[in-house]
Amino acid sequence: MRSYNSYINGEEVSSGSWVYTIKASSVLADTLQSLKLKRNLEKGRRDDGESHPDVAARCDITSDEHHQLALESASTAFKQWSTFPIEKRLEVATRFHQAVQDRKQEFIDVLIEEGHPRKLAEWEVSGILQSTDESAVTLWRKQLYEECQIGPRDLKLIRRADGVVALSPPQNAAASNSVGGLACLVAGNALVVKAPRSCSYGVMYVCREIIAPILEEVGAPRGTLNLVCGTSSRIMARWMDNPLVDDIFFFGSSERGIEIGKEAVQKGKKPILELAGNDICVVWHDADLDCAAEALTECFFGSGQICMVPKCALIHPAIADRLLDKLLTLVSMIQPGMPEEKDVLLSPVLRTEEFFRFLDDAVKQGGEVITGGVRVELDGEASPTGPFLSPTLVKIQGLTGAREIECVKKETFFPLLPVIVIEAEDEKSSLDRVIEFINSNDYGLRNSFWTSNKETIEFVIKQVNNGGLLKINDSHIGFAPWLGTHGGTGLTGGPFGELNYPLLRTTHLQGVSVGEGIRPRQSVFEYVTSKKEVK
Repeated sequence: MRSYNSYINGEEVSSGSWVYTIKASSVLADTLQSLKLKRNLEKGRRDDGESHPDVAARCDITSDEHHQLALESASTAFKQWSTFPIEKRLEVATRFHQAVQDRKQEFIDVLIEEGHPRKLAEWEVSGILQSTDESAVTLWRKQLYEECQIGPRDLKLIRRADGVVALSPPQNAAASNSVGGLACLVAGNALVVKAPRSCSYGVMYVCREIIAPILEEVGAPRGTLNLVCGTSSRIMARWMDNPLVDDIFFFGSSERGIEIGKEAVQKGKKPILELAGNDICVVWHDADLDCAAEALTECFFGSGQICMVPKCALIHPAIADRLLDKLLTLVSMIQPGMPEEKDVLLSPVLRTEEFFRFLDDAVKQGGEVITGGVRVELDGEASPTGPFLSPTLVKIQGLTGAREIECVKKETFFPLLPVIVIEAEDEKSSLDRVIEFINSNDYGLRNSFWTSNKETIEFVIKQVNNGGLLKINDSHIGFAPWLGTHGGTGLTGGPFGELNYPLLRTTHLQGVSVGEGIRPRQSVFEYVTSKKEVK
C-alpha cells in the first residue's frame, strides 16, 4: 500500500484522517466486501490497510489549517519561482517527460489499480508523454518569450505568471489531467492541486513521486507545489474566498463549471474551465471506412466516461450500410473485463438511469437500437444488475430534428453512440448542412472528419469554427504532439474557451521596450520602420 500525506511547503503533513483506494479488480470481484473494507478503514474500525492485499493506497484528508498553509506557502513561493530563468523552468518539463518515460509501466499500473482499463491507462500515459515531448517544450519556450530589435528599440513580449493557480482535476481522469498543472509551473506559477477523495491515488502518485522531486532538484522554492485532498465543495469555497488564489483551473460538468466561472470573475479570479464535451465525428462518402470505423469505436474508451471521445457520428448515406457493418463487427469485439486484462476498454457505469432515459428518448423519436442497450456482467452476459453497459449504437435517420434527441443534443457519459445518416442531397448542400450542424453544437471540444478529397478537407478547415481541436483523417482521441490536448468553445470552455494551453491561460502578456539613444520629443512623432533583428 502506498501512503500519501498532504504535501505542503515542501513537507509531508497529516491530519490523521485518511481516504483509501481499494484495487479496482477487488471491487469488481466483490463489490460489497470491498466497500465494507473501505468504509471500516476510513472510520478507524480496522487498522490492517497497510498489509491488506486489496488496498492500493491511502491519502491524507487535508485539514483546514493545513489547506490555509498550502495557499500561503504557494503565495510566498510564487514571488521567487516566477523570477527563475525560463530555461530552468522548462527543464522541469523536460525532466518530467523523461521520468514518466522511465516509469511508464508503473504509472499505467497505478491507473489500473485505481480503476482505469488497461487500454485507457495506456492512452492516458501516451498522451502525457506526447504533450510534454521536445516539440511541446520548444513551443512553450516561444510562447513565454519573444524578442525583436526594431530601430533603436529592443522590444520584448513576455508571459508573466498570474500567481497561485488552484487546480481541481476531474474524477474520471484525475491523474492525467492534474499534469496540466505542469505547464502552469513552467510558466512561473505556484500550484495547489486538489486530489479528489474518490480518486486521490493517481494524482498523489504523479505529483508527489514525479513532479515534486524534480522541483526540488532544480532548486524551486518550498511551496511551489502543494497537494491537498478533501471534499470538493468545501475546497472550492475556500479557493473562491481566499485572496491568495489568483486562478482556478477547474475540470467538471458544464452546469457546475459555468457557475464557478461566474463566481470566480465576480471575486477577481481568472477561471480556466475544462467542462463537458459532445464531440462530432463525420464520415464522408469517400472516407477510408476501415479507419473511420476504428475511430468511431473510440467512443467506448472507458465506457464513454471521457469528455473527448466521439459522442455523435454523422455519416454519408452512400456509405452508411457498409460503415455500419464494419462498425458492428468492431463493437461486437468490445467486452468487459478486469482492468488488468489486455485490450479491455470498458469501465463500470455506476449510474445507469440516465443511459436508459436517453435511450428511451431516442427510440421514441425514431431512433433504432442496432446493438447493445443492456447492462452486462463481467463475463459479458446480459443482466439487470450488471456493473457494465454494453456498447450501444443508435441509428437515426436524417439531420432534421436530430438535435431535439437528448443523446444528440447533450453530452452522454456512457457507452452510447448516436449514428446519424444524413439526408441524400447534392454534395454542396450536404456538406453545408453538416458544417452548420457542427458549428451550432452547444459544446465545442473536438470534432473530426473523414474524407479523401483535398478540396473537402480545405473547405472543412475553413468553415468549422466550433471546438478547440479539429482532426482530419486521424484518431479522434489520439494526441498530436505540439497541439494542445484540451480546450474548446461554448459549454466546453465557457465564454473565453479555446484550445487550452495552460501555460498561456495562467499567464498574462506584458510588453517591454528598451531604447538606446532615443530623444523623447523626437520619438513621439517618429515612425520606426527599420527592422534589424528578430530573436
